[in-house]
Amino acid sequence: MLVVTRLRTPSGPDTPSGPGNPDPAAEQGLREGLLRALAILAAKPGYVGGGVGRNIDDPTLWVLTTHWKNVGSYRRALGSYEGKMHIQPLMVHALDEPSAYEVVEEGTDLNEARSRSLG
Repeated sequence: MLVVTRLRTPSGPDTPSGPGNPDPAAEQGLREGLLRALAILAAKPGYVGGGVGRNIDDPTLWVLTTHWKNVGSYRRALGSYEGKMHIQPLMVHALDEPSAYEVVEEGTDLNEARSRSLG
């Protein structure tokens, strides 16, 4: 399972010539928070790999990517004490978009988009 979470740092006020520049303090805080989040997640069972990146063209856009053995491992890591205390507060900066992806490899049966019953 892949998790791709894109986040945006607050920027300064817009000007007549375009959008405002990134707020350096907010940018540094998000960077440190994402690196700490990655370290926390990397210590959890089922973690395979991950990284933090910043968009080349839009420096206010950041990404946290992680690869997990399965969806349960990711959910347990995010729901852990450390996840709730240090990772969840970062999500205020996350873009409102789907973030969980299945890994597609040769011979993989892909998930079907359909309703599921609990009973």
